[in-house]
Amino acid sequence: MSKNILLMMMGGSGTRFGADIPKQFVEVNGKPVFSYIVEKYARLSCIDAIVIVCHESWISYTQEWVEGLGVACPWTVCAGGASRSESVKNGLAAAAQWASADDVVLIHDATHPYVDDENMDAVIAATHAHGGATLGERQYDTVYGINPETGILEQVIPRETVVSGASPEAFMFGLIHDIYENTPMEQLERYTSAGALALANDIDMEVVPTNLINLKITYKHDMEVFKKLFHDYYF
Repeated sequence: MSKNILLMMMGGSGTRFGADIPKQFVEVNGKPVFSYIVEKYARLSCIDAIVIVCHESWISYTQEWVEGLGVACPWTVCAGGASRSESVKNGLAAAAQWASADDVVLIHDATHPYVDDENMDAVIAATHAHGGATLGERQYDTVYGINPETGILEQVIPRETVVSGASPEAFMFGLIHDIYENTPMEQLERYTSAGALALANDIDMEVVPTNLINLKITYKHDMEVFKKLFHDYYF
């Protein structure tokens, strides 16, 4: 039976967030943001192992928190790299201790402070069917294309053709691991996500719509929104 392995990405330094510590380690009600995500994933029966990728200076802190959560499935913490792509590559290398080619790896960015447990099985099934899948939030407002230099509206984009990327992105391990292992780093760093790299390598990705608010913690006001929503909505 194939396995499902969570790759938790939290190696960023949070420069845009503007706090003294990276946003994933900011405590909300006495617990760092990332711990809520890990704890909820660990309770899902579909998750067989967890790899957490973080900055090397935060490895001990992260390990202590995960140990305190009492995570029952196998888990490990590894160091990220100098870029997002290098961090994903390091995480996939760490996951290889458990993963085979026909397993699914779910890549979740800690800046997305939620776990869509209701749709996780659908993401995994879509990955087996196509090689890749991602959660995505449908757009309900009018979507415009603008001139990036002038800020002037140029077109209306049919909203049914647009989704905002959510977490996790998921892939058959053999496909995505081979791409990261065999693509030069200077090429990997051209892509902002594993999904973008997968598309460039002809991996089909089905979008599984999420009903959750696709919050991404980038700036301080995003954290304030999370603090208001996390207890009664996300967790």
